[in-house]
Amino acid sequence: MSYANEQNISWMKGYYSLKAWVASRIPKLLGDVPFRRYWIGQGTSLLGDQIRMLALPLTAVLILHANATGMAFLSAMGMLPSLLFSVHAGAWVDRRGKRRQTMLVADVARTLLLACVPAAFLLKMINLPMLMAISFLVGTASVLFRVSASTLFVSLVSKERYVEANSLLSGSRAIAFLVGPGIGGVLIQLFTAPFALLADALSFVTSAVSLALIHPDEPSPAQRERGDVLAGLQFIRTSPILRGSLANQATISLFHSVFFALYILYATRSLHVTPIEWGIILGPSSVGALAAAGLVERVRRRIGIGRTLLLGTLLYTLPYLLVPLAGGGHVVVVALLFIAECFAGAGSMIREVMNGTIQAVAIPDALRARVTAAFVTVGTGIRPIGAALGAVLAAATGLHLSIWVATVGASLAFLWLVPLPLAKFHSVEDVSA
Repeated sequence: MSYANEQNISWMKGYYSLKAWVASRIPKLLGDVPFRRYWIGQGTSLLGDQIRMLALPLTAVLILHANATGMAFLSAMGMLPSLLFSVHAGAWVDRRGKRRQTMLVADVARTLLLACVPAAFLLKMINLPMLMAISFLVGTASVLFRVSASTLFVSLVSKERYVEANSLLSGSRAIAFLVGPGIGGVLIQLFTAPFALLADALSFVTSAVSLALIHPDEPSPAQRERGDVLAGLQFIRTSPILRGSLANQATISLFHSVFFALYILYATRSLHVTPIEWGIILGPSSVGALAAAGLVERVRRRIGIGRTLLLGTLLYTLPYLLVPLAGGGHVVVVALLFIAECFAGAGSMIREVMNGTIQAVAIPDALRARVTAAFVTVGTGIRPIGAALGAVLAAATGLHLSIWVATVGASLAFLWLVPLPLAKFHSVEDVSA
């Protein structure tokens, strides 16, 4: 055999070995074409959302010179639909069926709404009330999308692959959180804030195309019944695992809203954290979440779904106790905040994946949108209350004590999960048993 042939054979062996190694690292679920299309669409949309979260307020600040009151109203208008419409949207989606179609229409609506901002900027018709209206309408379409997505998810994924699927979707969210703001900043710098919103509009186009290309068998629509609007909340009341999960989420949302309303102010004024240091501190949250997304299935196999949920809840809340404890040299302070963000990000990811998996199993298809809507209403609706409570606490007791109240309160949220038989939930079959 010639030297050239030996080299070719050696090269081919190396190529196929590398190909096999890469294939072994790709999650098997991504080999399922409908799920892969859905995952790509949702990942792109999540990335666009992160760009919008920076570009929309900067449009108000840099283009319209909005004051603090205007910015507060703009932020509130984006969250208000979750509080006002989630429960009714869930009932409507369950009765109507056709969840994929509803999500597709919501994506098209969000695309057109966001495209109005650069158009109005070019025509010199842009103003703050218009931005508030667009934020409110985009939030309304997002409510319809979100309450429909939980049912479409279980139509795409078999029960035994819920953890893997949730890990992939949550991993996309972590990547979006990590790189989205940076991409948004570059786009705003290059094209101005209104035109950066076109990136989010295009992300919704990608999501809509991905939905148009899949055709899962969806559950039949629910029958209209008396009191069906509140049926989701009533079902949660009769389900110990969902009742404990909702109470846990509400408690964490409340106290974390207090915390994050004061966190930057406290760390900047009391701990003297600089803007450059904030970039160093906040980055690890997404890195920790991304790392946890790759490990959560291994942890689940070792200790079970229930214990993994409890671990994620504790890992999400306890590290923030380092914030009021931070002291000593400035390097130590920054290091403690860095560690807190890293571990809290990992805990948030683990908790999100396990909660999503347990809820996918525990909620019947006929009530799925309504139960999801109840979680959206409580989880999002309580945030403005927490922010207002933070302002009152800070005025009455000072920043440091308020941060202590917020972090201790969130850390105690795991107590809602203690009475639940989480130790018995090793697999999804145990949850549904």
